[in-house]
Amino acid sequence: MKEQIDAVQRMQDYIEKHLLEEITLADLAIAAMFSPWYAYRLFKQYTELTPADYIRRLRLSRSALILRDTKCKIADLAFQFGFGSVDGYQRAFFREFGCNPSDYAANPIPIYLFTPYGVQDKENRKEFKDMETVKSVYIQMITKPERKVLIKRGIQAEDYFDYCKEVGCDVWGLLMSMRSISGEPVCLWLPNQYIVKGTSKYVQGVEVAVDYDGEIPEGFDVIQLPAAKYMMFQGEPFEECDYCQAIMQVQEAIKKYDPSVVGYEWDSKNPKIQLEPRGYRGYIEMWPVTERKNK
Repeated sequence: MKEQIDAVQRMQDYIEKHLLEEITLADLAIAAMFSPWYAYRLFKQYTELTPADYIRRLRLSRSALILRDTKCKIADLAFQFGFGSVDGYQRAFFREFGCNPSDYAANPIPIYLFTPYGVQDKENRKEFKDMETVKSVYIQMITKPERKVLIKRGIQAEDYFDYCKEVGCDVWGLLMSMRSISGEPVCLWLPNQYIVKGTSKYVQGVEVAVDYDGEIPEGFDVIQLPAAKYMMFQGEPFEECDYCQAIMQVQEAIKKYDPSVVGYEWDSKNPKIQLEPRGYRGYIEMWPVTERKNK
């Protein structure tokens, strides 16, 4: 099974690297080191999509982010992402997101972007490996402004894995489509005062300005958070397949940290924050602090 998973991961990596180029089944077969027929079957088995559907959805989602953040011609974007015609791109965009690319560029509403997960990551979720020698964890104080957070609540989840089971991982694609004042979506462990009875402590959402009056996706709630200080804990960069260990290492470091050494204590009135594990920057968690009352 590991050989099959590694083969599919190599195909996913190849697609990511060559997304703006022509990608053939023969190319993927070479990356997988299997026959085209077997490579196709493995890819569909582990991703639940054909290679063509996977590539199309990923290209459309990446093009949507460009439409959201830049001014560009629809025609240029269509050909840049390998669509044979502008009409073909527009039809594919509408089928994927329910709106035309020109309308979306003028008014970037929340949409469900395709966010593929590496098949190796799925296997790593099932079992944590033994921790290596503890690596460095960097700590710095940051201040979060007063803000609103558009959140999707779960049911009982207290961590990412349970949340995905309750809500589904596709919600991250919707969050990624929305502009955030912090540049990316956030995962929150909510204090009691922000938890609605019968919903989860762990939620995912997007931080927006206090005066935000844009669209709120169906099923989302809005909470308002005050300005607060946070201790940001950031681990060293890691290989993507080792993200479980990277999370454990940072969380173990947090357990051992005493904020009183710098005149602070943990703040139970503000949420803890988790950012998406990205290997190039290291795993990040932010814990709220307040000035220590009894120094």
